[in-house]
Amino acid sequence: MVESAPPSPILTDNPPPPPLQLTAPPPPSQGAGAGVLSLYHRRPAVRVTSEFDSDSSAFFHKISCKFFDNLAKLKLSFNNNNKGEVAEPRLDFSSKHLSLHYDFEEQNALVNGSFDLAPGLHLKATRDVKVRTIALRYSQKGWMQQGESSLMALRNLQIFCRAQQGEVAMIADLAGPAYKLEVSTLVPSVGLVRIISALSLENACSFTFGPIVGKFVVVLRIPKATLKFPLGEISIEEKEVEDEVKRMFSISGILKSQVLNGVCTAQYSDENLNLRYLYKDDQMAFIPSISLPSNALKFAFKRRFGPSDKLSYWYNFDSNYWSAVYKHTLGKDYKLKAGYDSEVRLGWASLWVGDEAGQAKTAPMKMKVQFMLQVPQDDIKSSALMFRVKKRWDI
Repeated sequence: MVESAPPSPILTDNPPPPPLQLTAPPPPSQGAGAGVLSLYHRRPAVRVTSEFDSDSSAFFHKISCKFFDNLAKLKLSFNNNNKGEVAEPRLDFSSKHLSLHYDFEEQNALVNGSFDLAPGLHLKATRDVKVRTIALRYSQKGWMQQGESSLMALRNLQIFCRAQQGEVAMIADLAGPAYKLEVSTLVPSVGLVRIISALSLENACSFTFGPIVGKFVVVLRIPKATLKFPLGEISIEEKEVEDEVKRMFSISGILKSQVLNGVCTAQYSDENLNLRYLYKDDQMAFIPSISLPSNALKFAFKRRFGPSDKLSYWYNFDSNYWSAVYKHTLGKDYKLKAGYDSEVRLGWASLWVGDEAGQAKTAPMKMKVQFMLQVPQDDIKSSALMFRVKKRWDI
């Protein structure tokens, strides 16, 4: 009997075995060096800015960084004089609603805060936490004899308290964001303490301070009110008068209006009124102004000769002083300026590398350079060449 051969595996109905899958080896465990590198990449970027001024031979340094996803900024600044000594160190912390400025030399901290209390209601506060010394000011009237002792009578002794001053301001929208009312007051509101002789006030509080006998009153400040509207603003506040006990108020403000093809501005402060008119088009600007009651008249004239050339001229009729500046720009990063000032009788020329009004980060190589040549009219031999360099590093 002949045995039958086994069936061929190709013709069988059984499926073929699955292909062999190769698994990748597990990644190596991260060591301590990899963890430090990861922390380095997650740390906030540090910006270092150094500036040198040849006129004062001093360096100014600033170290800053942003953290909490750019919600806050920390900055350390200080100066180096020509002897290498550190001067004026300051530490600043700023965020959207709170800022702190600390002066190491003065041991003084200035705290600023701003918050939205409700829609259309804003609160601002400033606090100076350094304790100030108290200043005394008095005027002597004479001597009074009382028994066997001599007592000094003071007509007016003023004590100015400047300890831990601050300011609180409340801003409210009246009829939309264009109209605002701001009420601000000092903290504490006691700005001036007057000690007056017993012959001056009958209702004041009596006091005895060594050989000085008299009475005192505490003068409380009234909050300052400012109304802001699209055409300007008006403020009213209490005015401090040294030799007067009664309250006095001062009004200041600024108004703007469109007149003909320009803008007229009226500014009033400390019983002085300044009127200014500005006419400006694409090629020319004319700005006359007059101050009352002094009748001081002056004007400015600016003429643009192209996208890169501009001439500015100022003249004061009261003193006959004038000044002129010519500016020529080469692209965005180079600027040449030359001018003359008749008041100080000085001619000058300067070359800017980098945007004059911009920051160092936008300049080529993140560096701004200024060269200036000053030539006195009366002594040309004492001409001076000065320069300033500002460089930024991102670490």
